[in-house]
This record gives sequence, structure tokens and C-alpha cells, in this order.
Amino acid sequence: MDTLARLEATIAQRLIASPEASYVAKLHHKGLAKIAQKVGEEATETVIAALSGDETELVGEAADLLFHLMVLLAEKGVPLPE
Repeated sequence: MDTLARLEATIAQRLIASPEASYVAKLHHKGLAKIAQKVGEEATETVIAALSGDETELVGEAADLLFHLMVLLAEKGVPLPE
């Protein structure tokens, strides 16, 4: 959980960064709909990887999904413990 807490703090800092300097800030600048779209894309890719049987791909896609979900939660002001 410590890793997720650190990631949550990093995402919070990057939400207010310049969009040119941070991927998270760029997503924030594009708005909630774009962030939600990315979560959906990553969820689909995770399901495909799970069904393909390739564990390495699944791990990568799951990490992408968790990251984008955490960006979405931060955008909505929902702390991870909730």
C-alpha cells in the first residue's frame, strides 16, 4: 500500500503541473471525459491481456489500468483509502 500512497501523492502534485511537463497534467487539462476514456481503454486492454494468457502483458496492462484509475480518483477528489 505504501507504493500506492506514494503514487497517489505524486499524481496529486502533477495534477497542478504544466501540461507540457507532465502526462497527468495533460490528462487533467483535457478533462474528466478524457481521463474516464483512458480508464475504459486500459480496462479493455487488461481484459484482452487476461484472456490471451500472456502474464507479462497482463501485468503491464493492469499497471496501466491502476495508474489511470488513480488519476481518475484524484481528478474527482476521491482519496485512495475511500
